[in-house]
Amino acid sequence: MPAPTTSPTRHLRTRADGASQPITSVELFFDLVYVFAVTQLSHLILGDLSVGGVARAAFLLLVVWWAWIYTTWMVNWFDPTSAAVRGVLTGVMLASLLMAAALPEALTRHGVLFAGAYVVLQVGRNLAGAGLLPRGTALRDVFERLVGWSVVSGALWLAGAALHGDRRLLLWIPALAIDLAAPLAGYWLPVRGRAATTDYDIEGGHFAERCQGFIIIALGESIVVTGATAADAGLTATVVLCLVIAFLETAALWWLYFGGAAEHSRAVMTASDDPGRLARDAYTYLHLPIIAGIIAAAVGDDLLIADPHEALHGVGLAMVLGGPALYLLGENLFRWRMTASVNPKRLGLAVLLVALALAGGHVSALLLSAVVAALLVVLALWELRSPGAPPVPRPS
Repeated sequence: MPAPTTSPTRHLRTRADGASQPITSVELFFDLVYVFAVTQLSHLILGDLSVGGVARAAFLLLVVWWAWIYTTWMVNWFDPTSAAVRGVLTGVMLASLLMAAALPEALTRHGVLFAGAYVVLQVGRNLAGAGLLPRGTALRDVFERLVGWSVVSGALWLAGAALHGDRRLLLWIPALAIDLAAPLAGYWLPVRGRAATTDYDIEGGHFAERCQGFIIIALGESIVVTGATAADAGLTATVVLCLVIAFLETAALWWLYFGGAAEHSRAVMTASDDPGRLARDAYTYLHLPIIAGIIAAAVGDDLLIADPHEALHGVGLAMVLGGPALYLLGENLFRWRMTASVNPKRLGLAVLLVALALAGGHVSALLLSAVVAALLVVLALWELRSPGAPPVPRPS
């Protein structure tokens, strides 16, 4: 959610040239709900290992991410130490919790709760943002645009909730399409026209760090799920070996994101003349495949621990191989948007992982997962030994 320059008010963060904007405890507290939401998504896939089940989980992931990232846009501007802003964040957190609780049955019994919580979250936050700002300011204009777009999509979300089962998607898919298209459309409104990303005065370092925090949420959920599954399965020698393999894969994914490129990207955001455009493209949109890949890899790790000696097929095989491949592809898209460069080693490994599907159904989940984890660890160590020069920022 973009925000243009405006005169200071008591509810906005204090900006200073060259000063970093800290992440507050309120923002970290808010993130706890999304740890639960990501866990719900992985359990949803595990409960329905089918193409349809994965498609539904992907749809719901888009909703969860959109709720979180728009709040991140808001808090980049509004000061969480303000009592009014904290009140708004607390309300958004409650709505997020209700939405997350309803996720597994959003298309069955709890569609009204799911859609209602999401609409209250989006519309309510935008209304509150507009209400906290003086009339006639540029930032209030953007929040008023957001209210307009969220009300239109919200009407479709609520109308869809009145339908039954997958028929809800007839209205929910257009509603989500409106939500996803809004930033690219510049929040166009009749008479007012479009907003320009050059008007979005965000603090790039804070925004990048917040999105890095969601990567930690997704990776942390992977550790929670695999650890809980291992404990339930009984800590036999085989289960412990599977847990070690799952952890090494998660640690390698962490290193491949945070081993240097994340800090370079943060520096690019901080120095950019148009950080709003980068925040929209590289973080708001292009972090989605990275996060989806982490969730899929976590599902694969859970399948490994649950039945290590059986071969995986179909969706299960796609989770083990496709999750890390999607992660590597997403990271390269993110890198390309930030620096106009790609990492051939990571792209090559993504292709290799997809190619392993030809043999993956003929070996045990234990062997296949061990190969995947080993390849990711080798890639991380290879890059550690030859990190190369920092990527050059691309023009915004």
